[in-house]
Amino acid sequence: MSNSSNSRRKFLKQTALGAAFLGAPLVVQAENTPANSLQTTLCKAYGFSVPIVSAGMAFVANADLAIAVSTSGGLGQMSGSGFPVDYLQSEIKRIKSALKGKPFAINFLPRFIQLEHIEVCISEQVPVVVFFWDEVPSQYLERLKANKIKVWIQVGSIQEAIQAKAAGADALIVQGIEAGGHNRSTASAFSLLPNIKKAVPNTPLILAGGIADGQGLAAALTMGAEAVSIGTRFIASSESNAHPEYKNRIVKAEVHDTVRHNIFGYDFPDATVRGIRNKIVAEFEGKDYPAPYANKNHETFPIIGQSAMGPIRRFSGVLPTPETTGDFEQMSLLAGESVGLIKDIQPVAEIINQMITEASNSLAK
Repeated sequence: MSNSSNSRRKFLKQTALGAAFLGAPLVVQAENTPANSLQTTLCKAYGFSVPIVSAGMAFVANADLAIAVSTSGGLGQMSGSGFPVDYLQSEIKRIKSALKGKPFAINFLPRFIQLEHIEVCISEQVPVVVFFWDEVPSQYLERLKANKIKVWIQVGSIQEAIQAKAAGADALIVQGIEAGGHNRSTASAFSLLPNIKKAVPNTPLILAGGIADGQGLAAALTMGAEAVSIGTRFIASSESNAHPEYKNRIVKAEVHDTVRHNIFGYDFPDATVRGIRNKIVAEFEGKDYPAPYANKNHETFPIIGQSAMGPIRRFSGVLPTPETTGDFEQMSLLAGESVGLIKDIQPVAEIINQMITEASNSLAK
């Protein structure tokens, strides 16, 4: 057994926290390749080489980001919510052409899709479909499972994990309160993980929230996660579809500069998010229940910017993409507490290589 595995076992045996995880899946070892030294059972089962999954972030997790992550050894996700079916299919075809058999995933919020979106994933044989937030219609699950498409569901509580497993999820993404984006988690990522692991044993768990470097990856693997889901760090990548100003604000932010709130989203009401504290967030922080847009006609809200989809009104949940113009102090800038660890904008390949090197070094100590 390698020094990495010996070190991991030693840690587990010598800590009270670790004692509960002696049954956690060991990292699968491979010769001479730092990336492969962290390949878990989940990685092997799905055909990717490093235990890093990119989050399926609306607006910013496009095909280019998914391609970059999967090309670099992880499993890339593209957000498919709200897209016309023909556009979704064309982007899936583009991903498949670029990856040449490497795995990827399509992420959906069920309220923003129809059965036709699921049928496209089936016809294109998408390896993994990920769902979040809403209860997944049984018809969607039945069609995917019948056609051997793997289904992952993102959860933020023990109860959600139990329900998702009962619905037929093949793996769960466990989101902690630290995570950016839509977030209704009931505890921190590293508190939820062991509790959900006990509640749904023998279920692969991917940990999300507050992870942006190799030390976080190593900690997640040590505690029994099969992979980590990375969002904020990949927003601040060269390949993400986020506006440069959005990326720069992530780089400048510190760990205390995000907050979970209910300020944005008349187009997705009462869905709490974590994002960067800009002027509008500071104005309504602690005064967001009910939401500031509640029981009001959103067409009366001032226009604070323009996007590729049209005008952006105050309290809109639309994220700024490269085409966006307007007042960034009034826009939703979703990000997690991991902003404090992010100090530059890098290509995805560099981010993943750095994380794997750091994790390998941490586990070898």
